Amino acid sequence: MNNAAPLSAASMVDDVRAALEGADVARFGALLSPDVHWGAPDDPTPPCRNRQQALRWYRKGRAAGRRAKVIEISVHGDALLVGLLVDLSGVEGEVERWQILTVGPQGIEDIRGFSDRPDALARLDY
Repeated sequence: MNNAAPLSAASMVDDVRAALEGADVARFGALLSPDVHWGAPDDPTPPCRNRQQALRWYRKGRAAGRRAKVIEISVHGDALLVGLLVDLSGVEGEVERWQILTVGPQGIEDIRGFSDRPDALARLDY
């Protein structure tokens, strides 16, 4: 019997921040559900449809020189709104990117990316 506390968005804030800021692929992977989806809003078939695909995308970005600093994490029910300042290694300089991470029983189940905070906030269920 598993006596671990159920996962919740609120319980994952510190781990998400540490994994993203530390570029810790293993730590980030441990937060993801095995069948996590990661893609653009409204994409019914996002390019990442499991943990391995999501981590491959993450590693590819790191190899290309992308770095991110967490500028905000806020809890919205079963979701986290994550604001990132992303260094696109000279291509566009630093840009803000926003993600909604939806948390389920096995970890982060869905990640959707947005270009700005108002668009991301509009998608959160209240």
